[in-house]
Amino acid sequence: MRRAVLFDLSGVLYDGDAVISGARAAVARAQASDLQVRFITNTSQKTRQQLLEHLGRLGFEVRPGQLFTAVDAARDWLREHSLQPYCLVHHNVRSEFDEFDQASPNAVLIADAAEDFTYANLNRAFQLCMDGAPLLGVGYNRYFKSGDELLMDVGAFIRAVEFAAGVEATIVGKPGQAFYQQVLASAGVEPGEALMIGDDVIGDVEGARKAGIPACLVQTGKYRRGGSQWCRRCRRRPKQKSGRVGILFNCWAAAPATPTAP
Repeated sequence: MRRAVLFDLSGVLYDGDAVISGARAAVARAQASDLQVRFITNTSQKTRQQLLEHLGRLGFEVRPGQLFTAVDAARDWLREHSLQPYCLVHHNVRSEFDEFDQASPNAVLIADAAEDFTYANLNRAFQLCMDGAPLLGVGYNRYFKSGDELLMDVGAFIRAVEFAAGVEATIVGKPGQAFYQQVLASAGVEPGEALMIGDDVIGDVEGARKAGIPACLVQTGKYRRGGSQWCRRCRRRPKQKSGRVGILFNCWAAAPATPTAP
């Protein structure tokens, strides 16, 4: 039976420029097996190419077709719906949306804009939504970890615009179901034949679970004490209590596959 493993990036495989213990070996083992391997991320401060280069520098062999990013998903969604967005995004990824005419926007895209999350920029997004523009978000993460700090993530700013304008955003990355379905389709597996490994309770664990994918929460990255209780809601979880990706993956990979019901 074909199976797939879905790795989150930051907080699972690496923390900044530091590789998380056991991560490199886990990825190498997965790539050398008959598993379908995918890497999925809401990271929106780097382009796809920058992410691939970063992974390569850290010693992870990732083929371009194995990487799924929320930035790519946002661009595809805008193309599909023929919209011209106001892009409140990080300067590193602005070039990813150069194809769109932003002079007269009829949609709003919010990614991790970092220092560009100013009152003026958020108010512009609010005004457009009040005029009927759909709101699109790359993810709904509350915070992320950078070095030793926890930083507010894009979800907090999306929620602000949602609340002020009385609208609901379409989330194209995690925990959006369409994002997970796209990844599964690329791997040619059913939800129950995959495992999601992440460090975010909502985006990784709950998002995957709602898509029917078993998921495990690592105790690295943004993990906070008490978050592991969510693992009890996963369909399959490792017996080991160590929270690093290497041990979690090795346990799952060694378990016999469960046939999918017809």
